[in-house]
Amino acid sequence: APRSPPRGSPGGRAMEFVKTVVKNQWAELKQLWANPRQLIFQFLNLAMIVLSALMIWKLMVVVTNSESPVVVVLSGSMETAFQRGDILFLDNNAAPVRAGEIVVFKISGRDVPIVHRVLKVHEKANGTVELLTKGDANKVDDKGLYAPGQQWLRREDVLGRARGALRYLGMVTIILNDYPALKFVLIGLMGLFVLTSRESS
Repeated sequence: APRSPPRGSPGGRAMEFVKTVVKNQWAELKQLWANPRQLIFQFLNLAMIVLSALMIWKLMVVVTNSESPVVVVLSGSMETAFQRGDILFLDNNAAPVRAGEIVVFKISGRDVPIVHRVLKVHEKANGTVELLTKGDANKVDDKGLYAPGQQWLRREDVLGRARGALRYLGMVTIILNDYPALKFVLIGLMGLFVLTSRESS
């Protein structure tokens, strides 16, 4: 049978810490359950946090004019400009898209947006703008990624231009997407901590 790590080792200390946290949170939850008034108050606190996060997201959507103002780079196709796990902040203002800009676009039938650089811009006489993109680390352009029969991107396919990045912080999102059960565990733990937290007097 597998042995538990020794108490003095880093693994043993980590296990003791986790056990202590779980024990304390369980005790707090039992106390909270015995006090319906405090339980309702903590649920309202949790609801306020969730609503505040949604309001901030909606505000970012309005300010950036992008339905996805924050995205995570999921592949290495844009190395070395961006790495897998980078968080990108987008802006989708009405200024014309130019060759060389890094954009995030969506393809019909695909749920995950793509982060690539604009290789060519084709402006038609009627004002229609078409774009051809390519990943910096890729050898060929993105025509093979577009929808069947599609040779160019339309301007409305673009979710926004990359305006800033936070290196590697999006790896948490990638891990949670790879292990969906972990996502629900983490959300549950965060909710538990909010419910059992007490305001200092």
